[in-house]
Amino acid sequence: MQRARVPRRLSLLAAGALTLGVTAPAAALLPDDTAGAAPHTAAPLNSSDVTANLWEWNWPSVADACTDHLGPAGYGAVQVAPPAESVSLADTSEGAHPWWEVYQPVSYGLTSRLGTRAEFAAMVTACHDAGVRVYVDAVINHMAGHNNTVNTTYGGSAFDPPGFSYPAVPYGYGDFHHANDGYCDDDDAGIDDWNDKSEVQNCELVALSDLKTQSGYVRGEIAGYLNDLIGLGVDGFRVDAAKHIDQNDFAAIKGALNDTTAEGKPPYIAQEVFPGASNPELQAAAFTSNGDVLGFAYAMGIKTQFQNGTLSNLSGIPSWSLEADGSQTYAMVTNHDTERDGSTLSYKNGSDYTLANYFLLAYPYGKPAVFDGFTWSSKGQSPPADARGFVTGANCSSGWQCITRSTGIKGMVGWRNATASATTVSNFEATAGDVIGFSRGSRGWIGLNGSSSPSTASYTTGLADGVYCDVITGGARPGGCEGTAVTVSGGTATVTVPAGGAVAIHAGASR
Repeated sequence: MQRARVPRRLSLLAAGALTLGVTAPAAALLPDDTAGAAPHTAAPLNSSDVTANLWEWNWPSVADACTDHLGPAGYGAVQVAPPAESVSLADTSEGAHPWWEVYQPVSYGLTSRLGTRAEFAAMVTACHDAGVRVYVDAVINHMAGHNNTVNTTYGGSAFDPPGFSYPAVPYGYGDFHHANDGYCDDDDAGIDDWNDKSEVQNCELVALSDLKTQSGYVRGEIAGYLNDLIGLGVDGFRVDAAKHIDQNDFAAIKGALNDTTAEGKPPYIAQEVFPGASNPELQAAAFTSNGDVLGFAYAMGIKTQFQNGTLSNLSGIPSWSLEADGSQTYAMVTNHDTERDGSTLSYKNGSDYTLANYFLLAYPYGKPAVFDGFTWSSKGQSPPADARGFVTGANCSSGWQCITRSTGIKGMVGWRNATASATTVSNFEATAGDVIGFSRGSRGWIGLNGSSSPSTASYTTGLADGVYCDVITGGARPGGCEGTAVTVSGGTATVTVPAGGAVAIHAGASR
């Protein structure tokens, strides 16, 4: 029997991971502002399908990123970390305030280590003003673990871990699954058989208090939380641990959600369905009736090709990476779980990681999300924060990943937007096993070189004759090119693609 992989944040919560903490100072217990700011839409939202995943950035930093970088670059959305009030752990086996705190909610209030409700609302407004949607990482499968030995929180709400009591919602003992309760047929209430649908969806992920989503009351509280966020302007959700929620229960929750305030349509849904189960009912394709699914297999496949120097295999992606139809895949190179467990590339992989993100944006598969978290040396390490655990501002020169605002990635966001009407790949050429080029119809061409030496070759670009500006190195400017100029003659171009680099041109960036 194949055991499904457990995300790192869950394994960290095993018995003994948490030790006695100290009470947070009063200044850390900021009251939740229940009013917040009224949502509005002052600008049309970008049509792009590209998301910037600014994981565990605080709300003012996300707002600044939307205004200064994401909106002007043409991103369609920003994904933010869970905003609900969570447990605050000043002392664990992995240090103070590990990153996985935010995946242990104690209430649905919006005072968290990432900011206040008012700051969250202001961030949504700033992003909308910049043309960028806001997607929230929603933790709705469970509450904070009942094995916690402290009950300190970021917003001051009390909770009783062993008693399964979360009065700020309120949830009590009967709102959760328990051992042999008619739902979880297991003596210790934990998941042992990762191919048993009932166990996976009705028992606990390593002592996290598992919500009884069969209950209309529980579903109503979850929908109320998501609708509160929608009322503040949120445009969609990345549903954490969606694999562990019965599809019918989540369908009922989804059916109770309001339309978005900015566009008047159902919120976007991307579900976390981690691979590994042999049971078809627990594989990604079984969940697509409720929305898109995260592209884990896609990310793992990309890692294999870039690290093996076999970019030539990238012409046949569907043969090795499909979670589901590409139209329902929220594609990625990495995320916070997989960069830590090594199953995908990460910023630690240097040029392979950068090239893989260029490819993610160039290839017409799924809806791409480019990841920026924080640098780390230990797997549970806190993001940069003050002594109380509140996350400090994102600083791209110290402690934070900022590939989403790099010249090349911004250029490729524009490239993807410019080529959106060309939905298939043309002229795929491998001039070496790790050097490829391909076009998107007559709209754009890209070359990628995963080797350690520059590569010069002639490529069929699909573009009209003219001089184009490489968007990786800078794009167009009035009267010339900020980056490298590429001449297309007779539909072909002789291009030198730098070692570990790329060249990308499109019809909207010429001189």
